[in-house]
Amino acid sequence: MGDPVVRAAMETSVGVSQPLKGLPPPRRPPLNKYALACAILASTNSILLGYDIGVMSGAILFIKDNLKISSAQEEILVGSLNVCSLIGSLASGRTSDWIGRRYTIVLAAFTFFLGAVLMGLAPSYPFLMAGRVIACIGVGYSLMIAPVYTAEVSPAMTRGFLTSLPEVFINIGILLGYVFNYTLSTLPPHINWRLMLGLAAVPAIGIIAGVLAMPEWPRWLVMKGRVEEAGVILRKTSENDAEAIVRIEEMTKAASEISSNSWRGQGVWKELLKPTPQVRLILIAAIGINFCMQASGNDAVMYYTPEVFKAARIQKRKQLVGVTIIMGLAKTSFVLVSLFLDRFGRRPLLLLGAIGMACSLAGLGLGSKYLEHSDHKPMWAIAL
Repeated sequence: MGDPVVRAAMETSVGVSQPLKGLPPPRRPPLNKYALACAILASTNSILLGYDIGVMSGAILFIKDNLKISSAQEEILVGSLNVCSLIGSLASGRTSDWIGRRYTIVLAAFTFFLGAVLMGLAPSYPFLMAGRVIACIGVGYSLMIAPVYTAEVSPAMTRGFLTSLPEVFINIGILLGYVFNYTLSTLPPHINWRLMLGLAAVPAIGIIAGVLAMPEWPRWLVMKGRVEEAGVILRKTSENDAEAIVRIEEMTKAASEISSNSWRGQGVWKELLKPTPQVRLILIAAIGINFCMQASGNDAVMYYTPEVFKAARIQKRKQLVGVTIIMGLAKTSFVLVSLFLDRFGRRPLLLLGAIGMACSLAGLGLGSKYLEHSDHKPMWAIAL
């Protein structure tokens, strides 16, 4: 089965001498500890995105006072994440093919580190925006590369669980941002927001150190002709030798087809712009879900959480950033709940989450609208 050279390389690297007789029947095996460690190390990169979202929601209160920026400048500063991260996301694919997944994660963390330092030292709004743009490009890199790396090193039977880890770490990052906002809010206004933004450089350094201990992406190694190295890694991250051999043979076949046809993605855009009925359904589901998540306004609530609670008559800055910790705890807790309920299927969890978002956003809108047009502030509206 497969290329004899590939099989020989795999047998050398994984110690398999018997021919493949087929994979075992589907089951829920124990988590592969090596794959779990790799997935956790890669997913820690997602902390940077979460921290940026969480910390900026509180830091912007003090930036407005210290730098005397307008509402339009505030919106550009906060909203630039979505635009600038797109640059990193689009560049991450080509970069990872060039230098590998591992060093792309290092590049993402270093870019974010540079942006965090610039923001922390910013003497003016243009300087702050420059640091923000650089940090957001790093966020874009991490947003794309961490889930891809995790999926590619994960065994098939536990891939759903492990590929959920980046989302868990995003929410941990959001919670950390809220906690630092609360902790530093009592410092002078010209210092606190600089520390809030600049401290993001610390986890970036830790991520760089941790990622350097990770193995390289097996598919990239195969593309570079380093089949034996890929085999060693796959043996460690697969449930058994049979799965490792199947995975290496699939990677080698795909790499040989790309090499022989000099393929550079020429058919991708054609398939997207003129999709077959099957691909069209996939596109509608994938793009539709993500579009509706953004269009719902959920992210806007996360970015402007203190402003939302300010409308509910919470005036003190420390209270404004402190109440967001409750949101961060709730968000992180239920991401962990969904992680361990993965066995019930993605579709039921998605439907349940969508219903919950619809009800909560409707309640938030109703309560906020009532408070906006009411002279007194009833407790039921604030609680809602």
